[in-house]
Amino acid sequence: MTDGPLREPTFLVLTALAERPQHGYAVIEDVARMTDGRVRLRAGTLYAALDRLRTEGLIEVDREEVVQSRLRRYYRLSGLGEQRLAAETSRLRHQATLAERRLSARRHLGGAPA
Repeated sequence: MTDGPLREPTFLVLTALAERPQHGYAVIEDVARMTDGRVRLRAGTLYAALDRLRTEGLIEVDREEVVQSRLRRYYRLSGLGEQRLAAETSRLRHQATLAERRLSARRHLGGAPA
């Protein structure tokens, strides 16, 4: 596991899986919904990310089922994945708070509006 910042797609996939186990297409839809369509994961990109996240121990296979003669694999956040997502959420919150403070200070000091 790396302690560096998560890339946005990774953060969003982990966030999607934090609520409940999901299969790949459901993750794609959930990420699009969470970002109001701004981030649209492609299937190839997602499945490569899911494989990487499994290898890193951040997610696990929850179950598999056959739907219309195709295997559907559901993924869930692992304990390690939950810790990593919580750490990244805290890091992002800290950065956002810092930015808000500086913007507020700028306004109070009479900084030029953007």
